[in-house]
Amino acid sequence: MSRSINQLHGNKLEATDGEIGRVKDFYFDDQSWAVRYVAAETGAWLISRQVLLSPHAFSGFPQFEKTLPVNLSRKQIEASPAIEWHKPVSWQFEEEYHRYYGWPCYWEGDGLRSFPVSGPVKKNLPGTAGAAIAKKQNGADAHLRSARVVRSYRLQGLDGFIGHISDFMMNEKTWVISGLTIKIGQRFSENEVVIPVSKVSRVSYDESTVFVDMTREAVGQGHTPQPALAGAFA
Repeated sequence: MSRSINQLHGNKLEATDGEIGRVKDFYFDDQSWAVRYVAAETGAWLISRQVLLSPHAFSGFPQFEKTLPVNLSRKQIEASPAIEWHKPVSWQFEEEYHRYYGWPCYWEGDGLRSFPVSGPVKKNLPGTAGAAIAKKQNGADAHLRSARVVRSYRLQGLDGFIGHISDFMMNEKTWVISGLTIKIGQRFSENEVVIPVSKVSRVSYDESTVFVDMTREAVGQGHTPQPALAGAFA
């Protein structure tokens, strides 16, 4: 089943010993389209830093609820590696973060894996992965993107401007984005369709544009998002 990322924004995040905040954003990899982190809006708690939660911290999406249970305590989250709001997510942070929680790493060598990762939990990075990350420790992950930012990007087809990104459809089991919801025409058009991410050829952050190997006519023939497909909460 697919979930609308927009409809998950603002949902309460409930740790094992109390509420920690609400869903603020989703960070995804623009190559694999896998969601790596949920960013929490914590209010007055941990106000000076970002709180990022891996898909490993969640047991699933309860039906007809606006609360997402987190399998961590507030103390665990507070003691986790810190990253400030104005700083990008670096490879060094991700390495420390996964080691701290003892979760499987999503990377292997120079490649990436989507969640969930099969196999036993590894406390230490494999040598090849460690070497790959060591080269990039001082820099941000160039492929980690904010859904809140990208959802306002333009969509450019083979024959010109098509519309704007308005939402993302995410598989609730794999946490992989499978479709982009597009508002065709002007930004406030009510005509929305969903197209597969497999049609994306590239994402330009300088131009705030997603390019697809589709014509305007082909995009217009995409399916219309339905409440059941979006996983709307009652």
